Amino acid sequence: MRDIRVQQEAFDPGAELARLEALGGGAVASFTGLVRADGGLVEMTLEHYPAMTARAMERIAVEAEARWPLIGLTLIHRHGPLQPGDRIVFVGTASSHRAAALESCAFLIDWLKTAAPFWKRESFADGRQTWVEPRKADDVAASRWQQNRETA
Repeated sequence: MRDIRVQQEAFDPGAELARLEALGGGAVASFTGLVRADGGLVEMTLEHYPAMTARAMERIAVEAEARWPLIGLTLIHRHGPLQPGDRIVFVGTASSHRAAALESCAFLIDWLKTAAPFWKRESFADGRQTWVEPRKADDVAASRWQQNRETA
């Protein structure tokens, strides 16, 4: 089961986990990302090109399924204006084994943070607006999956 969604609407992580648990595997792992209120942030707006985003997310889901024995995978990424505390991303994986569920979940969120085609603009209480730049720490986290590409 592969479920990939890019949407403006809020999502319910509990409902998403229940769908993955209903598949009957032995392990479900998940990550839910929230908009942070760092530095007086009042809004984050995510933009994307729908066809490009859909293709990229489908490609990475297929790669995760090839690398780990998954029985289910859910990727949800929101776009549009979001407020601090809003849920922005959900990654859920189900497998018969915990290592596969945990590792594939980490792989998918690292990929979403570094390579998914979303552009983020932050708006602050003082009127400033900035585009979010890539973070070196995210690139370092994602690089472990390149190194392990042949062994996974």
